[in-house]
Amino acid sequence: MLLTLAAIQFTTVLDFMVIMPLAPQFSRVFDLSAQQFGWLISAYTFAAAIAGIAAALVIERFERKRLLLAVYVGFVAAAAVTASAQSFAMLLLARALAGIFGGVLYGVIFTIIGDTIPEARRGRATGVVMTSFAISTVAGVPLALLLSNAFNWRAAFVVVAASGLVNALIARRTLPTAAHMVPPTVERQHERAMWSEFVRTLTFPNHLRAFVFTLLMMISGFMVIPYISLYMTSNMGLPETQLPLVYLAGGVATFFTARWFGHWADRAGKRKTYRWIALMSLAPLLIVTHAPVVPLAATLAIAVMFFVLVSGRMVPGMAVVTSAARPGARAAFMTLNGSVMQIGSGFAATLSGALIQRLPSGALQNYHWVGWIAAVTTLIAIWWVGTVETLDAAPVLTVIEEPIG
Repeated sequence: MLLTLAAIQFTTVLDFMVIMPLAPQFSRVFDLSAQQFGWLISAYTFAAAIAGIAAALVIERFERKRLLLAVYVGFVAAAAVTASAQSFAMLLLARALAGIFGGVLYGVIFTIIGDTIPEARRGRATGVVMTSFAISTVAGVPLALLLSNAFNWRAAFVVVAASGLVNALIARRTLPTAAHMVPPTVERQHERAMWSEFVRTLTFPNHLRAFVFTLLMMISGFMVIPYISLYMTSNMGLPETQLPLVYLAGGVATFFTARWFGHWADRAGKRKTYRWIALMSLAPLLIVTHAPVVPLAATLAIAVMFFVLVSGRMVPGMAVVTSAARPGARAAFMTLNGSVMQIGSGFAATLSGALIQRLPSGALQNYHWVGWIAAVTTLIAIWWVGTVETLDAAPVLTVIEEPIG
């Protein structure tokens, strides 16, 4: 089950991540400014946020597997639409469409983890699914970039659509169907007003604390992440043809460390583990936003440190968030939290796009201020994670294995 969810997550991560290393190509083909490129990221994230909030109103009424498959088919179609975009306006619309489906998928995936995996092993389970980030950077992004360099940027999204189609067929055959996807108290949800239940989930104190924590995590990362490839090629002297090496090196390292961080979180405590990794992530956040022209080896070392620590802190961080749900409201909570993630990402990309300027030479200016803002936000998150409580008394759910064939 976890491997299937990881494969689905792989395509959603690849679809979102590949936009960033393709920034130099998009800038040339569509003549984009740094601010316009920020809009390209924000179109996905804000659409995902709106879709997640809408889905949270009704998600508890749907069986998880059927919901995941329906939304995933829409995501695959959106990737195909992106690949066929002929103008910046069409591309912007296509990315918003991808965000509508991709944002809901994220919440459903982590809802299934929370429903089926006990809290004591949830760090390791989260680590397995989040290796999708590593695999996408090890294999997906470099392959997509190589194909894009050989053909054009559209090849990357053809890869996403084709991989998604295969994953949908596999998921239909292998994912279990739950006999009772939610506790008995939620089976009576139809007896209560849908809107009042939504408001209760939205305003529950521990949920609000978890939402703030998620927002801090996303802002501290996505102030920096969307512009890394542009900064490396424009300011650090990295040839555009060597960008795949950056993602390959970072992804290989993250493939191993994500699971190790998950084990560490289960042994030492999720909050303690998050704090240590987040504290260490301050170094790459500041280095990557201040680095001058450096040799390729130094660029790769910086990239590895950034990928391992900045993405690695999400493993214990998401395990903390998943365990913060009020019993009986996990699906709605995780879907809303997915919207918070997208809002944080979109706000961060928009803010950094407004701060960063491209000089006539193509170099980025003011990126160092982005790094300082990300560092301060990280410090606030390290303190705030202690306010999020674990509310996890729900038993592991019984699932029905569907016959293959």
